[in-house]
Amino acid sequence: MAQPQWMPQPQAGADCPKGLEYLTQVNHLIVQQNVELLEMFTQFETQNKYTIANALGQQVYFAAEKSGCCERQYCGNARSFDINIVDNNQQVVLTFSRPLRCGGCCCCGDCRQHVTVHCGEMVIGHVKSDCFCITPSYTILSADMEPVLAVKGPCCTCAWSAKFSVRSLTGQEVGLIQKRWSGLAKEVFTDADNFGITFPMDLDVKFKAALLAALFLIDFEFFESSGNRNSDLAQDVGFSCCDICTMCTEAMI
Repeated sequence: MAQPQWMPQPQAGADCPKGLEYLTQVNHLIVQQNVELLEMFTQFETQNKYTIANALGQQVYFAAEKSGCCERQYCGNARSFDINIVDNNQQVVLTFSRPLRCGGCCCCGDCRQHVTVHCGEMVIGHVKSDCFCITPSYTILSADMEPVLAVKGPCCTCAWSAKFSVRSLTGQEVGLIQKRWSGLAKEVFTDADNFGITFPMDLDVKFKAALLAALFLIDFEFFESSGNRNSDLAQDVGFSCCDICTMCTEAMI
């Protein structure tokens, strides 16, 4: 198997967090989820893995989900996760963290999605879902929780291709997050997805990282499998995913 061609490491500026210097040189990224054969043939939900490449096809980062087995099987796409972003030196340069969200009213503060973007020990940004009924929308926030960008989705996200517009606070479109057709076999038999993301070249790398976190949140919310036979069985007997995960946690204590 051919080894991936990695993007050459750019020179880091004095104010650029370590590991994010790659983002100073790109305005377009391609995110491709790896196909997991165990998941394809058994419906056993595995931890997601992704390749992140630039427009030339050079690998920029590798992304790996870290989540609990119990939540993956019973909570589906509502599960909590950490997604670690790894550079070509095998160093974790970013972590996207989301707590468990059990669903419910999209305007309820406890149910709205929130991803925190870490660079090492430092928080550099956040992604929060907005209150919406039909058209999904998100706010990109700084480390100080100040809004910097908005992400607006389409009315229908059930298609195999969907576009989420990245906009400034004045409403001007400055980028795009797009779910792309992955091919018939991948779309029908797996939940492995392909995405593209564009943003201004001169955008602060912290906000580029937060937009990448928004891409993963969108993938989980709308294009990741919502559950499998285990979650269906749990619902049949009157358990929610929160009940199941609480029991699993208590059993491990």
